[in-house]
Amino acid sequence: MEFIIVIGLSGAGKSSALNTLEDVNYYCVDNIPPVMISTFYDLSRNSSDPKLSRIAVVTNVRDSSDYKELRQALSSMKLNGAEYKVLFLDSRDDVLISRYKQTRRKHPLLDTCNGSTSDAVRLERELLSYVRQSSDYIIDSTFLSPVQLKERVEKLFLQYESRGITISCMSFGFKYGILSEADLVFDVRCLKNPYYIDELKHKTGMDKEVRDYVMSEEESVILYRKIEDLLDYSIPLYEKEGKSQLTIGIGCTGGHHRSVTFTLMIYNHLTQKGYRTIISHRDILK
Repeated sequence: MEFIIVIGLSGAGKSSALNTLEDVNYYCVDNIPPVMISTFYDLSRNSSDPKLSRIAVVTNVRDSSDYKELRQALSSMKLNGAEYKVLFLDSRDDVLISRYKQTRRKHPLLDTCNGSTSDAVRLERELLSYVRQSSDYIIDSTFLSPVQLKERVEKLFLQYESRGITISCMSFGFKYGILSEADLVFDVRCLKNPYYIDELKHKTGMDKEVRDYVMSEEESVILYRKIEDLLDYSIPLYEKEGKSQLTIGIGCTGGHHRSVTFTLMIYNHLTQKGYRTIISHRDILK
């Protein structure tokens, strides 16, 4: 049985993630109380119904007691040998506050925080910090459109495997904010920038001309080889530790040229080595 627990900050996209999981044939349950997760897991595991072979549930923290129940439930399930994965949805505080203003919805911790949405967001982040640290998958929706969020979830779970590491290779632009969900971040702003070449300015690293330009200097080749060597050495160590997802971020200034070039090369290298690898370019259309 594949059992996914979707947790995260209110407004970060948990419901959208659950809808996507339903689209890829998971049996989905929304807003299940934390105290009921382990019971539902046991009932599903003992069921002969084939539709319960792939399950995703969303749970929310509405007060400190919910958090305690959630932590106890997850710990108890681990101790009892339950096999599940946690998908954590995150986003920047100011973006979450803006989303609540736009939708005019009430944050679940608003009453606890005397009507302050910003305090409610901070409290929820504090309550869920431990869960985030121990999550198997983390998606930061700060800079993602609904379509991009759907694509991220689909890539992670459309061909879900209960064992083995999934490597996400992501390009991004530092000018739009660092990739906070990344486990490893490589900065390639030290390389010459195709942006200043008229015929390359409006192209991206998806175009061969840009990739050829970026990799035409010895410094670029050496830097790529060093990154490749580091990944070849470290990824088996992450696997040994039982990590489910490794997110590799490659950043340049705007996320169009150098970062896309390196991300494509790393993706191709890891795919050739047999890793389950997905690729995305966060800021390529900005």
